[in-house]
Amino acid sequence: MVHSLITQDHIDQFQRDGVVFIKGLFAKEVEALRAGVAFNMENPGPYASDNFKEGQSGRFFDDYCNWDRIPDFKQVIETSPAAEVAADLMLSKSVQMFHDHVLVKEPGTSMATPWHQDEPYYFVEGAQNVSFWSPLDQVDQATLRCVAGSHKWEKPVLPTCWVSEEGFYADEGQYMPVPDPDAEGMTVLEYKMEPGDAVAFNYKILHGARGNTSTTRRRAFSLRLVGDDARYVERPGRTSPPFPGHDMVSGQRLREDWFPVLWQR
Repeated sequence: MVHSLITQDHIDQFQRDGVVFIKGLFAKEVEALRAGVAFNMENPGPYASDNFKEGQSGRFFDDYCNWDRIPDFKQVIETSPAAEVAADLMLSKSVQMFHDHVLVKEPGTSMATPWHQDEPYYFVEGAQNVSFWSPLDQVDQATLRCVAGSHKWEKPVLPTCWVSEEGFYADEGQYMPVPDPDAEGMTVLEYKMEPGDAVAFNYKILHGARGNTSTTRRRAFSLRLVGDDARYVERPGRTSPPFPGHDMVSGQRLREDWFPVLWQR
């Protein structure tokens, strides 16, 4: 049986398109996540950024890998239905924590989240993975945008630094240029979302988001999880997140003392 928040149609769409909308996945956890985001912004971690570009307005704060120091995040990750839903979507018997990510666009923030795939930045590979993106405010214009089916592209998209727009690694030959999905007529899925709703997407899905030109904040919490086939892989440079000192080798499952098992069938 699948979790009551989803149906077999959700699983089929996730496997086919690499992205699916889930109503109310974090509906009961919205206040805890808001509290966690407030603490995170007041106490940023070493990877926090305001993503400021000269000539642009507003503030686009993001930070990641804070769940083990922010009790509200830890509680949501360990007690919400997300891990069980992830197992169903990924067709996996187990679910491991990878990392959390907070993304806040203040009112009047012009900077867009650039089109990108997540997996090229990560040191993990495997078909069984899922990222949940959940707004903590009602979103329309600044919602997540995902290119359906892009997780099946033969070549990964070049990872870039969001502010400088430079390539993330010195060796760029194995990557395709960042496309323009709107200009190229790709199928872009986006949803008007209420607080606690979620978009689930594969790490290889090309995605981005517009700036927030509204008069209200757009807070979002992302949770990245992996399944049975996830393995550590070497990249041609420092990954994001970097997880210094992890001591893993290629082909190894992620170490459970750093990336705990959250759910097992």
